[in-house]
Amino acid sequence: MNLMTIMLQESAAASGNWNFLIMMILVFVVMYFFMIRPQQKRQKELNNFRNSLQKGQKVISAGGIYGTIKEVKENYVLVEVDNNVAIRIDKSMVMKDPSDLAQR
Repeated sequence: MNLMTIMLQESAAASGNWNFLIMMILVFVVMYFFMIRPQQKRQKELNNFRNSLQKGQKVISAGGIYGTIKEVKENYVLVEVDNNVAIRIDKSMVMKDPSDLAQR
């Protein structure tokens, strides 16, 4: 009787370890498809947008300044925020203007 009890406890413990391992893998897979992958996709789209900036395009800076691109250089863009007022903004701080997307 004692030997049989020990054998049953060992098989239950081994089964529990496998269940835990399968659950951890399942949690990681779900996190990848619902969190990591969409974030990588958004970052890739933002990089493509920043590499394809053109004169006359409406943008927003990371600080919340709205403007229109006046000139594009390698590392920065010149953004016109008012008549005869232009500021230089690093390309990594430029985002899409949602109002520009609504007009298209």
